[in-house]
Amino acid sequence: MEQQAILAIGIFLLTYALIISEKIHRTLLAMAGAVLMIMLGIIDQESAIHHIDFNTLGLLIGMMIIVNTTAETGVFNYIGIWTAKRAKGNPLTILWLLALITAVGSAFLDNVTTIILMVPVAFSITRHLKVKPFPYVFSLIIASNIGGTATLIGDPPNIMIGSAVQELTFMAFLQNLAPVTILILAGTLPLLLLIFRRGLTASKENRESMMGMSLEGLISNRKLLIQCLVILGLTLLGFFLHQTLHLESATIALAGAFLLLLLTGEHVMEKAFRSVEWPTIFFFVGLFVLVGGLIETGTIKQLAERAIDLTGGDPLFTSMLILWLSAIASAFLDNIPFVATMIPMIQDMGNMGITNLEPLWWSLALGACLGGNGSLIGASANLIAAGMAAKEGESIPFLKFLKFGFPLMLLSIVICSAYILIRYF
Repeated sequence: MEQQAILAIGIFLLTYALIISEKIHRTLLAMAGAVLMIMLGIIDQESAIHHIDFNTLGLLIGMMIIVNTTAETGVFNYIGIWTAKRAKGNPLTILWLLALITAVGSAFLDNVTTIILMVPVAFSITRHLKVKPFPYVFSLIIASNIGGTATLIGDPPNIMIGSAVQELTFMAFLQNLAPVTILILAGTLPLLLLIFRRGLTASKENRESMMGMSLEGLISNRKLLIQCLVILGLTLLGFFLHQTLHLESATIALAGAFLLLLLTGEHVMEKAFRSVEWPTIFFFVGLFVLVGGLIETGTIKQLAERAIDLTGGDPLFTSMLILWLSAIASAFLDNIPFVATMIPMIQDMGNMGITNLEPLWWSLALGACLGGNGSLIGASANLIAAGMAAKEGESIPFLKFLKFGFPLMLLSIVICSAYILIRYF
């Protein structure tokens, strides 16, 4: 192996190890690793820019602007309190209803954004009912990663895969991943109720207090809410039709975001730009350059060759290997850098004799998105929820999450294995 390839692997693994340690912010590490790749001549600046996927970045920025502006109206808090009242203050009913809302929201808004919106709602409800918040926060995380698996825009790994493979449209993701996601959610929700049923009881007084909460005044700006919902509806329609319209998903998301800002004016625009999670955007930039270094030195191609040697190029074995490897790896490594490494590897497999790559892409999407439920560090949504819980004085221990999350994750991957086998082979 040539010197440049060894250097690239060294920088990549060191950056990865430091990201896992959580001693330094992952955005700073990814950007530092990317700059080091360029400075050491592993990849030149022009190639580095070429490897940055601006479709992924544009889609994320556009959706962040639309959803965060919608959140300013108070509509998500309204939905949470309305749900609790519909459940007549029953803690178990509230748990599965909030999880269901989170799963659906994650499919169409993205799981990180949905978690940011729903965790404060869960804490508001648990404070009123005086019940432990952990079952709620944990259930929201699990539901957000399951729901986010269903669509192109639901989870960052899917956004990256859809951006890299033009044939995998919004409708293709929905048709191929939504059926198995619904199955997994239907199996997981009853298990969550079974796991947490003992600790979730509220006194009659607390339930009545919850029922007495008024929905009046929770929507702070009705005009803005109508504008947001119209634009969100048009943007989602654009995603469904993006192949017919010959437009990239980033173009549709950014068009929706800027149309909304055009309607709402400067005062909303400034707040909207501040609400974009710029550290996440720059983390992606650094990551794309780091993986670009591995591509330029031929490292990814060699990994693809080894994987094909291991499976003998058999599409079924290769799909299963990718599904289980992605799930186990994504449980303990953030799924975003893992998927960034796997995408060019699968593309290289297409140049080595595997003609139908589609089952491989769906295996990667399912493994990476659902694998995030395996541990607290498996997905961005998990870490954000844990951080928000810590601010509320409720820490989520790594081992406690692992005890409940890992078996649920394994169950979902067993369901996926059966689904891939039956549907594609």
